[in-house]
Amino acid sequence: MDTPTGETSELRADCGDCFGLCCVALAFTRSADFAADKAAGEPCGHLGGDHRCGIHRELRGRGYRGCTVYDCFGAGQKLSRITFGGQDWRDAADGGRSMFALLPVVRQLHELLRYLGETLALPSAGPVHAAAEAAVARISGLTLGTPEALLALDVAAERAPVNEILLRASALARAGTPGRDRRGADLIGRGFRGADLRGTDFRGAYLIAADLRRADLRLADLIGADLRDADLRGADLRGALFLTPPQLTAARGDSTTVLSPGGPPRPSHWT
Repeated sequence: MDTPTGETSELRADCGDCFGLCCVALAFTRSADFAADKAAGEPCGHLGGDHRCGIHRELRGRGYRGCTVYDCFGAGQKLSRITFGGQDWRDAADGGRSMFALLPVVRQLHELLRYLGETLALPSAGPVHAAAEAAVARISGLTLGTPEALLALDVAAERAPVNEILLRASALARAGTPGRDRRGADLIGRGFRGADLRGTDFRGAYLIAADLRRADLRLADLIGADLRDADLRGADLRGALFLTPPQLTAARGDSTTVLSPGGPPRPSHWT
C-alpha cells in the first residue's frame, strides 16, 4: 500500500522562526474554540515580546483549542524570513498589515505544495507525476515573489489546475477499492463504527462528531474533510490520502488509532 507524505521542513510550521504572525493576523471569536474575542491585526493577549505564545503548553486547558488545530504549513516563517527579509511586523511602516494580508495567501500556496508533494510520493499516481512536478515548480516560484506580486495573485486560479491533478491522483490511488463517492456529504454525527470505508472519497465532507471507531479508512480521500470531534479510536488510517496534522488534531483518537509511518504525527492530546 502507498504511504503518502507531502510534508517537508519548508512546509512545516516553525514558530521559533516566525514573528507570531498567526497570533496577530487572524481573528477569532469567543466560543468553544477560543476563550476570548480578537480582531484581525490585533495581537493576542498571550503573545509575548519574543513572539512566542505564553500559554502554548496549556492552550486546550485555557480554552484555546482552536489554536491547536491551526497550521500555517510553513507560511509564517517564509513571510518572516524571506518575503520580508527578517523585518519584525512591529517595526514595519504599515504596522505589519502587508504581512498579515499575505499570511493566508502563502498558506494556501504551501498547502497546495504539500498536497502535490504527497502526490509525488504516491507510486500509483505515476501518470500525473510530470504534471505535479511542473505545478510544484510554478507554485514554489510564486511563494518567492515580492509582497506586491503575492498580494496581486489570484490563488483560486492557481488552485484550479492543481485540483485537477489531485483528483486524478486520488482516483489512481483508490482504483480497485470498494470506496463510495461521499464528496461534500453532510455526515455530521453519523455512525460508521467498524465500517469498511476503504477508498471512500470524503473530499470536503462534514464528518464532525462522526463515529469512526475501528473504521477502515485506508486509502480514503480526506482532502478538506471536517474531522472536528470525529471519533477515530481504533480506526485504520494507513495510506489515507491528503490527511493533514490539523485534521487529526481536531479529531479524537488514541493509541489504537493506526496511522501511516512517516505521515502526520499522532497528536499529543490523544495520549
